[in-house]
Order: sequence, then structure tokens, then C-alpha cells
Amino acid sequence: MQPVRKAVLPAAGLGTRFLPVTKSIPKEMLPLVDKPAIQYVVEEAVQAGISDVLVITGRGKGAIEDHFDRNVELEQVLERSGKTAILEEVQATDRLAHVHFIRQHEALGLGHAVAVAEPHVGGEPFVVMLGDDIMVDDATLLTRMLDVHAETGGSVLALMEVTPEEISAYGALTGEPVREGVMRARGVVEKPKPEEAPSNLAVIGRYVFTPGIFDALRETEPGVGGEIQLTDAIGILLEREPVFGVVFSEGRYDAGKKVDFLRANIELGLARDDLRDEIEQMLRTLVRARGLT
Repeated sequence: MQPVRKAVLPAAGLGTRFLPVTKSIPKEMLPLVDKPAIQYVVEEAVQAGISDVLVITGRGKGAIEDHFDRNVELEQVLERSGKTAILEEVQATDRLAHVHFIRQHEALGLGHAVAVAEPHVGGEPFVVMLGDDIMVDDATLLTRMLDVHAETGGSVLALMEVTPEEISAYGALTGEPVREGVMRARGVVEKPKPEEAPSNLAVIGRYVFTPGIFDALRETEPGVGGEIQLTDAIGILLEREPVFGVVFSEGRYDAGKKVDFLRANIELGLARDDLRDEIEQMLRTLVRARGLT
């Protein structure tokens, strides 16, 4: 079976939930401690053994391309200043993977963004990774998904149990267990009302797709606003070939939500030896000042 070598990262969205800062800064470049959110996603792909990354961008996203390119002038300044540690971090960014870029010229939905990747992906299986979902798990989830694909030859979705109130923000999957933590998908419903949701298993932003998804996308009818929904294409795909789900529960930050984005910054900072003590002291001070103890 052909190994999965390529990842697609849709990054053409306007980031309206983080306005006004995203008026001039791509939401994918918002920092989690001292790295932009999209770098965590690329690093996850590399940890899972993927060497080729295609970023789907749009107007105003040039900062993403700059970040994964060399900045020779900056490197020279750091070298002359003897700042070797930070120089190595800067140089490592453009060596992470073979990172490519292509524009989605019209905002026609996530399904359309994935379809734009077809000429680059070709006839190979590939991964789709959404930048709003930051996984800090040493690529454990993505590696599990790739293993299921290698075992079955089918597409694989990441699944997480959510509350009934939360399911309306996701695609909800129905299916039956294959073994612990692995489902065979039978249907998927995009953003159902809580009372109409077929399950509380939400499809989260990691996917392993066979090339069959492109035929499904071509047959997917546009929905509200003329957008092509990836969930609708998955529904078509699973009628033709096996689609599986891998259930996980830990390691995810929803970087599309302000509170979760702030939580990610705090928890990722606490995981750093050089920041932990100061952050813990800051948090204790804030708790005391607000009388929360």
C-alpha cells in the first residue's frame, strides 16, 4: 500500500472570530507562546513521518509563506550577536518539511479548499490538518490514524466525544465499533441540532483521505453561501469505500475559541522549563488578587 507522504493545511479563512487582530495578521500566525499556531501543525505532521506539506492560503496570508522561508538578514544579525540558540530555532523552521503554497482564490468552503489540493496530491492518499485544532500529543493521534489507514486502506477521521450542547458545532458520526477506539463510519451529519444529533462523536480537524475524496467533492452540491462542505463529501465517500474513525480524548486545543487559545498559551508555557516558575507565580498572584482562593 502506498504510504502517506503529503499533508494539506487549509489556511485561507478570514479568522473573523479573532478580529480585529486578524485584519492584518493571519489567524494561523497568532502565537502560542513563541511559535505561530500553524508551526505546531506542521511539526505534528513531521512527527508522524510526513515530509511534504501543502498550505492552502488566500489573500493577505503572505506572512505564513515568509515564516517558512529563510530570513538571511535576521540569521546574520543573530549570528553576529552570538545568539546561537535562537538562531538554530529560526533556521529549523524552514527545514521542517517541504512546505508548498497554493491560493484558494474564492472562499467556497473547506471542501473546496481540499479540492484545490488535487493537482499537488495527485493519486496518493493524504492527510488534511485544520489549523484551528492544535494537537499537543507527539503526533499520537495522527500516527494512530495513519496506522488504521495502512491496515484498512480506507479514509480515517478523528473523533472526539463532546456534550450534546457542543455537537451542533461539528459533524456528528454514526457507525459501529471495530475495536476499542476505532469505528467503522456509516453516516455523518454536519452541525446537527442537539436534539437531532445521531451521536455525540464529533469529527475533529484531522483526516486521512484516499484520492476518492476528490471525486466525492466534485459531486457535492454547494450549500449555504455556495460553499462545498467537506462533511457532505465524506457522506458520499463512505457509500463507496470504507471510512473509519479513531476516537481520542486528550491533547487538543480549539485555537478557534478565544478562551481555549488563552488556555493553550498558559498550558504550553507551563510545559516549558524556562517559563514554568514565572507563569506559576503569575497565576498564584492573579488568583490571590481576585480572591479566588
